[in-house]
Amino acid sequence: MENIQRLLEIAFTRNASDLHLVVGFPPCFRFNGELEFLREEELLTEKDNENLIFSLLNDEQKELLINNKELDFSFNYSEKCRFRINAYYQKDSLAAALRLVPNQIRGIAELGLPDICFNIAKLKQGFVLVTGPTGHGKSTTLAAIVDEILRVRSCHVVMIEDPIEFVFKSNSSLISQRELHQDTHSWANALRAVLREDPDVILIGEMRDYETIAAAMTIAETGHLVFSTLHTNSAGQSIDRILDSFPEETKNLAKVQLSSVLEIVLSQRLVPFVSGGRGLAYELMISNSAIRNTIREGKTHMIDNIIQTSASVGMKTLQSCLEDLYKEKKISIDTFKLYTTKAKEISGRSST
Repeated sequence: MENIQRLLEIAFTRNASDLHLVVGFPPCFRFNGELEFLREEELLTEKDNENLIFSLLNDEQKELLINNKELDFSFNYSEKCRFRINAYYQKDSLAAALRLVPNQIRGIAELGLPDICFNIAKLKQGFVLVTGPTGHGKSTTLAAIVDEILRVRSCHVVMIEDPIEFVFKSNSSLISQRELHQDTHSWANALRAVLREDPDVILIGEMRDYETIAAAMTIAETGHLVFSTLHTNSAGQSIDRILDSFPEETKNLAKVQLSSVLEIVLSQRLVPFVSGGRGLAYELMISNSAIRNTIREGKTHMIDNIIQTSASVGMKTLQSCLEDLYKEKKISIDTFKLYTTKAKEISGRSST
């Protein structure tokens, strides 16, 4: 078995999004959402994976992995790119999933993000969520917005991540990037301390529990701009996930708080494009009086309908976005059907 450098080089040169190392399989890459085995390689053994994965770790990380049975960390590959890595045990053997993070941060326009993202970068306060399934570009979207903030504003951005993914540079703004375990012992410690660090903008890598969600909302309420992510499929589902995390006795207060601070929910998918690769499809919810009242009253089932009837103020449903991509011949009808429940409607119109 070659060393890890060869596999990282393959991932970089062939633009893989992920590399998987699992005992009993050859090294496996993900290209444009599809898995592909490195067929010329023999099946990975337990010894192979120990050598490959341990070569990426320092002594402290190795001890954490052995004791906790899983570890999130990042690794700089030369000056070419970074990898966000989750090492874990399966069937009592080491395994790892490595996500490639480019050094070059792509801009809002280049990613095909809605123009409102330029306005998001100018917000002085509020709560902004980017949601979607794992591997559908949430971190890339947030990186583009943060990079725009650093470009057009003079402010202090504090990012709390597990681990750090994109590395930012700025001449006019200040940025502090804090990594769990390396720069802080816990999310709770980092969030308690963040308001003492004179921030203007705060990015919380992922809201995993009630404490993190509650802290994010409170920080936004104190007049800061807060970004975070959720693994949810729509704006309505995101709001339900947040409110469901609160104890029953505090739910009404949480509804009022969330309705006052939430500004934007961008829920995104990366879908196969006819031209090759994957492109962005998204749902966009903008908090207006109707959305805020709906959250406050706990009628989140109405959010989809409000988005659908509010195109004039910039909101967009995933269905509408997919229809636009199909009409522009950027996606096939098969791709459309995979991501929508209303394929018959557009299929019927296209045949007339």
